[in-house]
Amino acid sequence: MVRNLVIAGLVAASACGLVVGAAVPASATEAAAPAYSTNSDLGTLLDNPATKAVLDKYIHEMISNPQIEMARSMTLRQLQAYSGDTLKDEVLAKIDADLAAVPAPK
Repeated sequence: MVRNLVIAGLVAASACGLVVGAAVPASATEAAAPAYSTNSDLGTLLDNPATKAVLDKYIHEMISNPQIEMARSMTLRQLQAYSGDTLKDEVLAKIDADLAAVPAPK
């Protein structure tokens, strides 16, 4: 009897997502995080032709500079502090919107 109550309690807790390690399914309306963003490292964005095209659209001069290779491990958000007026919040928002449309690699 006690065993059955314990099992029933665990089943109920699991169904509610209360058991540690229990998988809680994502809401159907919750959108998956985009594969690429301004928080992705610059090297990843430069190595993918689709994401590089987005960067080229907004910050062509910056990514055309040979010294950009030294910043490959940084994100655009991190580079914002060193970019003067190039990476304003508005520009980063536009880049994020375009990067979100790039599909994840298979």
